[in-house]
Amino acid sequence: MQVSRSKLKQSFHRIRLLSSQAYLNAGTYRPRRAVMYVPGMDVRKMKKVPSLGVDSVVFDLEDGVAADEKTTARNTIPDVLTNQLTVPMTTEVVVRVNGLSSGLMQEDLRSILTQSPTGYPEALMIPKVQSTADVDEVDRIVGEVCPVAKDQPLPLFLLIEDPLALLNLRDICYHGTKNCSSVVAQVIVFGSDDYLAAIGGVRSEDASELLYARQTIVTHAKAFHLQVIDLVHIDFKNLLSLERQSKEGANMGFTGKQVIHPGQVETVQKAFSPSQEQITWAIGLIDTYDEHQRHGRGAFSYEGRMIDKPLLLQAKNIVNLNNAILTASSS
Repeated sequence: MQVSRSKLKQSFHRIRLLSSQAYLNAGTYRPRRAVMYVPGMDVRKMKKVPSLGVDSVVFDLEDGVAADEKTTARNTIPDVLTNQLTVPMTTEVVVRVNGLSSGLMQEDLRSILTQSPTGYPEALMIPKVQSTADVDEVDRIVGEVCPVAKDQPLPLFLLIEDPLALLNLRDICYHGTKNCSSVVAQVIVFGSDDYLAAIGGVRSEDASELLYARQTIVTHAKAFHLQVIDLVHIDFKNLLSLERQSKEGANMGFTGKQVIHPGQVETVQKAFSPSQEQITWAIGLIDTYDEHQRHGRGAFSYEGRMIDKPLLLQAKNIVNLNNAILTASSS
C-alpha cells in the first residue's frame, strides 16, 4: 500500500516527540510535566493548589520569599499542609529550601521535616547544587533531622544553576542516585536565569544561548534514568511562545517544565503529554508487532517505515506515559 508523503511526515513527528522517555516504567513513573512554584508564605495561593490540576507544586522558601519572611514561611508551609490542604490531592508537594551557602538550609529542613504531617513533603528541591559534597551534606542533614528517611529515602529535585554544576553533573547524578542513605536524586532541574547570570549571557526569545546547557543537562539526566525539568518561560502571559518552547523542550528530551503561574499549567502539561494521534499510532505499532511475533515473522513495516527495536520502545513509552498520566490523575 502506498503511503502519502504527509502521512509519513506525521508518523516521523509522532515518533520523535516522546522518544525522550527512554527508560519509562509505567508502574513507577510519576509524571512531572508542569512543576509550579508557589511562595511559601502565601497561604491564599497554596490553598488553591488542589484545584489547579498541576502535576507538581513547589512551596518555595528560597527566591520566592524575602529574607525577613523566611521564618514565617518555614512555619506557614507545615501549617498549610496540616490544616489547609486536607482534601486528597493528586499534585505532588515539593519544598524548595535555601541553598547550603545561605546558612539557612539546616533550619529549613528541621522545620519542614519535623512539623509537616506524615507523608509531606513528598520531595525536596535543593538549589545551587555544585558538587557531590553538596549532595552529601543534604543527605547528612536529612538523616539527622528525619531518621525515618534512612528507611525510605526522600526524593530530591536538584537545581543546576551555574557552570561548575554543569561540569560536575555526571558525578552529581551518579552520587545522588547511588551513594546516599537518606535521600535519592530523582529529578534534575535547569535553573536558567542563574546560569545565564553566571556565564554573563543575555536571555533571548528563542533561548539559543542556552542550547548547550539544555542538551548537556538532558544527556546526563537520561544517562542516570532521571527526570529532567526545563527552564521557566518568564513571559507568562504569552501562551503561544510558551507552547512553542514547551514543545521544543519535549522534543529535546525534557520530561517537564517549570511554571510560575497557574495559567501556564494546561499549555505545558499538554505539550509534555502524548496526543491521541500519538497514542493511536503507538498502540497500532505494538499490536502489529505482537501479531508478527505470534506468527513467527521477523522484520515488518508499519505506516510505511521498517520497524526496529528503538521504534518499538518509543511506542511502548508513549503508551506507558499515557497510562502513568491517567493513573496519577485518578489516584
